[in-house]
Amino acid sequence: MQTTYIETQQISFQDFKNQILEDYKLGRISREMSYLGRREVLTGKAKFGIFGDGKELPQLAMAKVFKNGDFRSGYYRDQTFALAADALTVESFFAQLYADTSVEREPASAGRQMNGHFATRSLNEDGSWKDLTAQKNISSDISPTAGQMPRLLGLAQASKIYKTVKFDGSEKFSKKGNEIAFGTIGDASTAEGHFWETLNAACALQVPMIISIWDDGYGISVPTKNQRAKADISEMLSGFQRKEGENQGCEIIQVKAWDYPALLDAYARAEHFARTESVPVVVHVIEVTQPQGHSTSGSHERYKNEERLSWESQFDGLLKFREWILNYSIEIEGKEEIIASVEELDLIDDEAKKTVKAGQKTAWESYQKTITDLIGSVLPLVENLKGQNTEIENYIGQFNKLVSKAKKDAFHLVRKSLLATRGTNSAERSQLMQKYNDIFEVEKDNYSSHLYSQSQWKAENVKEIKPTYSEASEDVDGRVVIRNNFDKIFEKYPETLVFGEDAGNIGDVNQGLEGMQEKYGDVRVADTGIREATILGQGIGMAMRGLRPIAEIQYLDYILYCLQGMSDDLATVQYRTKGGQKSPLIIRTRGHRLEGVWHSGSPMAGILNLSKGILVLVPRNLTKAAGFYNTMLQSDDPSIIVECLNGYRLKEKQPDNLGDFTVPVGQIEVTKEGKDVTLVTYGSTWRIVMEAAEELEKLGISAEVIDVQSLIPFDLTHEIAESVKKTNRLVVIDEDVEGGTSAFILQQILEKQKAFRFLDSDPLTIAANDHRPAYASDGDYFSKPSSDDMVERIYAMFNETNPQKYPAIF
Repeated sequence: MQTTYIETQQISFQDFKNQILEDYKLGRISREMSYLGRREVLTGKAKFGIFGDGKELPQLAMAKVFKNGDFRSGYYRDQTFALAADALTVESFFAQLYADTSVEREPASAGRQMNGHFATRSLNEDGSWKDLTAQKNISSDISPTAGQMPRLLGLAQASKIYKTVKFDGSEKFSKKGNEIAFGTIGDASTAEGHFWETLNAACALQVPMIISIWDDGYGISVPTKNQRAKADISEMLSGFQRKEGENQGCEIIQVKAWDYPALLDAYARAEHFARTESVPVVVHVIEVTQPQGHSTSGSHERYKNEERLSWESQFDGLLKFREWILNYSIEIEGKEEIIASVEELDLIDDEAKKTVKAGQKTAWESYQKTITDLIGSVLPLVENLKGQNTEIENYIGQFNKLVSKAKKDAFHLVRKSLLATRGTNSAERSQLMQKYNDIFEVEKDNYSSHLYSQSQWKAENVKEIKPTYSEASEDVDGRVVIRNNFDKIFEKYPETLVFGEDAGNIGDVNQGLEGMQEKYGDVRVADTGIREATILGQGIGMAMRGLRPIAEIQYLDYILYCLQGMSDDLATVQYRTKGGQKSPLIIRTRGHRLEGVWHSGSPMAGILNLSKGILVLVPRNLTKAAGFYNTMLQSDDPSIIVECLNGYRLKEKQPDNLGDFTVPVGQIEVTKEGKDVTLVTYGSTWRIVMEAAEELEKLGISAEVIDVQSLIPFDLTHEIAESVKKTNRLVVIDEDVEGGTSAFILQQILEKQKAFRFLDSDPLTIAANDHRPAYASDGDYFSKPSSDDMVERIYAMFNETNPQKYPAIF
């Protein structure tokens, strides 16, 4: 068990004094960073600024109990904490403010996030894990209000899991589960559902978590009294306070933001509860000031009255800290000892200003050098073209008049010059063209890399292993195939666990996990409450700590509760850290072709468009689904696997190599060959398309049926275009709404694969009606594409081209 701050031995007065002055110095540096950062924005050097001034003292106190192996999931005002945890320097703070794309200078996001969004790098350059127990860890911040909370739950629960789960390499992620997950949130954001859902789940699960609430009395301009049922969040949370002898609830500690010794005591107690008892703790930090207002977008003088502004100036944390230091004295062996004099503190203040200014200057010069080097490499080449078009000199003149130049200005000049000299075949233009290609590749990497894994473990690299069958292979229900494959997975990968509504005790609603909890225990196969957003969050956080979670969302419709976390957090983890962090979560769900408004939706278009960065896998049966699980557990990409809801009781031949066979991502399968028309579909609709294809054969139409299998990535080898080249007709069939997934598939085939070149008829999409399906089988028939719909509409394509051979039906 790790020693907690409250258990540390007494220190000498000199050490005590040094720690106090070091905190004061760091607080002053952070404050000067806020002041200078705001000025940099207002003078036009940066686009936007949001700073942590006023929160210095509580963050210094929190940092004292933050140890190697611990994780933070926070929001964008924790710069003092990041400094104290050695996750931020003055230079990297300003590099992020300027959006410097260098990972070395701005390691949190390489310029992809606005300032104040912090992260440590969990991965080596090759995408492999670092030893996370040897460093202090900050999971990459996101801006959406309270969006960081669900992930916090998973980061904390991972510690509890590591108390019992061990696997090869697990020592890089946890030291016997003694780590704490720290969360930070603004007071007004506690009005968000994600906060309540996370705290509720943490109290039920009893995980080592400390949530700090920075309470400055406002949510931008709206006072706290208008945010919640009670102005005092501690009072409102009083029902969550744990009772003696009960293994539920949390500890609640309230403390003033300007009271340094009280803050140290509060966080020492919070750490002791969380680290030694695995209890969630809420630290409600009240009377927080915000000296510069919410952000550079506005002034707090517009909504705070004179009385409030006067109070804030008097109770500024650093001012009160200074007063406390100057008033502190103690007698030791008959001699009065003080911490510092006015002159000594003034010297620290001056040094803090110099340190910050020097760091800012270094960051600005490094950032500017990137731009000047770019301009220096292209401008002479553009000038070489002046004789080839009279407009070039005008472009150069306009460029030189720019007071401040960015990369985009250099690119604009080059592209305009290439446009003006189109059709010219000269050595000078060829040189500029080559330079443009070179610099474009650099900036493509700077701004567009790592949406998906670029490591050796990316899903596309997982080799296909086909299922094998023998005479002994049985025909079983699809649910048995997926269940028995999960059995092999849990045996093969001790770091794998699954959790969700009904996933544990009853083995999920469709019995795909039947008997797994009994065999592998309730840590690895667990039931959860009805709280989809935090089921997803559990998975994100666990995966960031080296576990391989499968987060089960009971039905595809319920994914809507998760879309914010999927879109803003999971899908962007690798991108927003430029490969510095990853979360290879597998989301398990089931859907399609069920009856009734609430269990039969197909929000695939929303998933596709909102969650780029997550692989979207849509197997047509449970054997294919099992193969995708086997694939993704060898990959470090996050994914969602949509099992066919109508396939659990349908018979499939069970492979002999369960747990080993894989289905490759981005690879289609031709399930019926044909020569007249290409029918493209996926998932549950595939069975109906196959029925329709057989009917079309009777009508003299030979249909080729393609199961896309994975929507992201999509047909990496462009095999669908080859099919269209053969058949010259294309139909995309889907049970999503019109303009949904079918539009995505059509764009991929016609635009990216250029299959429009081979078409003899207009491409056709057959989709569901724009409403949810009405109840019962008749509702499904009249709401989603039926075999009759498909046959008639595809037949009509042939009637249009040859009405003699294919007379009209209606």
